[in-house]
Amino acid sequence: MKLAVGQFQVSRDWQENASTIVALMQEAEVKAARLLVLPEAVLARDNQNSQWVIDAAQALDGPFISQLLTASRSLDITTVLTLHVPAGAGKARNVLVALRQGEIVLTYDKIHLYDAFAVRESDKVIAGEALPPLLQVDDFSVGVMTCYDLRFPEMARALALQGAELLLLPAAWLKGPNKEMHWELLTRARALENTCYLVASGECGPKNCGHSLVVDPLGLIIAQAGERPQLIVTEIDRAHLLAVREQLPVLQNCRLV
Repeated sequence: MKLAVGQFQVSRDWQENASTIVALMQEAEVKAARLLVLPEAVLARDNQNSQWVIDAAQALDGPFISQLLTASRSLDITTVLTLHVPAGAGKARNVLVALRQGEIVLTYDKIHLYDAFAVRESDKVIAGEALPPLLQVDDFSVGVMTCYDLRFPEMARALALQGAELLLLPAAWLKGPNKEMHWELLTRARALENTCYLVASGECGPKNCGHSLVVDPLGLIIAQAGERPQLIVTEIDRAHLLAVREQLPVLQNCRLV
């Protein structure tokens, strides 16, 4: 299955971001991708005003998602991203959505909020409380996570034990000392320890590191972007995944004691 990973710098203007996403959807379709993974919190961002993501939040039936759904009706591709949705009292939920042919086929509220490295996401965002269901994309059973979820191996393992073969991670991974090393180390570890493909899309720009990547079930990077806006397209192979799991049956051997 061909898949695409798009990274870009999210602007303050939701209309501009929607246009960027539609263009990436169309480009991925032209390149025969069946799945497009985009970064976290793509509705609107102001790097000088952290409150803006909350002030700009929209409901799932608002104009931002409506524009993306309209574009998706004519495309045979599943698109995954996250946005902030109003939750009352000056707060929001960080919601992952999967769009396909004019419909929202999956939603997931981010469980692990980024209260680390002097940042407190929980001041503005309400945490989710439930693991997302699996999503089927062609022959692959797909599990989803969001950014900081990557640092919690229990979540990826739970999704893999439920049957996930491909893990998707929209992210806005902040730059900082050793942060890019953490990004690569953790994505490769989550893929290898669960013998899953993993696709991680990171926002790029002055605050976030980009470096979107695709990792195979043995922890090998098979495609990677740099720091600039980019769409990468690669192919994943379910026969390879099954062969790896036969040789390295960690999910069968797992004992939760």
